[in-house]
Amino acid sequence: MVRKLILSALLGLTLLCGTGCLLPMYSSDPVRRNQQLIYTSENLRQVGEEWERLWLLDQPNHMSPNRRHGGII
Repeated sequence: MVRKLILSALLGLTLLCGTGCLLPMYSSDPVRRNQQLIYTSENLRQVGEEWERLWLLDQPNHMSPNRRHGGII
């Protein structure tokens, strides 16, 4: 009985210490951390541009009143 209690306590301690993030996501140096945050936000900003490109929303509208050069003269 004591052996099971010790093993369960050891298992619980192992699981308790093994959870969570052991390494921080960003550097502790303020200059490097700022650069990493800029890169992360820049990647999130580009998601919208990729979405528009996927659905061809970045292409000109053919129903617009302005004439666009279509390659054929």
